[in-house]
Amino acid sequence: MTSAVRVERLTRVYGAHGQTVTALAGVDASFARGTFTAVMGPSGSGKSTLLQTAAGLDRPTSGRAWIGDTELSGLSETALTTLRRTHIGFVFQAFNLIGALSVEENILLPLRLSKVRPDRAWIAEVIDRVGLRDRLRHRPSALSGGQQQRVAIARALAMRPEVIFCDEPTGALDTQTAAEVLTLLRATVDEQGQTVVMVTHDPVAASYADRVMVLADGLVVRDLPQPGAGRIAEELAAIGRTPQTAA
Repeated sequence: MTSAVRVERLTRVYGAHGQTVTALAGVDASFARGTFTAVMGPSGSGKSTLLQTAAGLDRPTSGRAWIGDTELSGLSETALTTLRRTHIGFVFQAFNLIGALSVEENILLPLRLSKVRPDRAWIAEVIDRVGLRDRLRHRPSALSGGQQQRVAIARALAMRPEVIFCDEPTGALDTQTAAEVLTLLRATVDEQGQTVVMVTHDPVAASYADRVMVLADGLVVRDLPQPGAGRIAEELAAIGRTPQTAA
């Protein structure tokens, strides 16, 4: 399968003058189109930094990243912004909705910013899929947390992006609502052929993925196909007890 996202020898070092922290220490990874990958690891392992550099939200110290066939390192900030708007969807724990806009306006915002004419049939399908047909005129403040996250997912899907990056998308949700959101993300992969890369600390959330990539000390130390919540929890516990070597 072709890659929706790929990184090669990716490093990210923060700080200067001897006061540095290495968040990524030379990561190689590929995320195939039409797959759902969970990225996990202890606090400070580099998982959110991997997402941010792979998505072009942060520049790596060294190494390269691709979205589809486009290498990010050669792009200007303007070109990166355009790429993110047109080829990448984002879903964050904090939802990041615009409070002054309605649900429908929030969903259509990426298209408006990119000056792209909406595909009304596709937008209608997305709205129905996230179950918000009767909430389109509401403001985010009138919605539950789960409904707000559904708006964020619909917004991410609106441009038919090559990949959706999710950073702890269920971290602020109760167990039942989190399961509904994860089921929706799973469906976008199975039914729409979407690619999802999700950072999470939750083994249950990760069990919805096709694959679990575990980071520690800025390196990939486990790469597990469909391991299940129990196996994921065991692997994370083992990482906390043993020295790390890259896998």
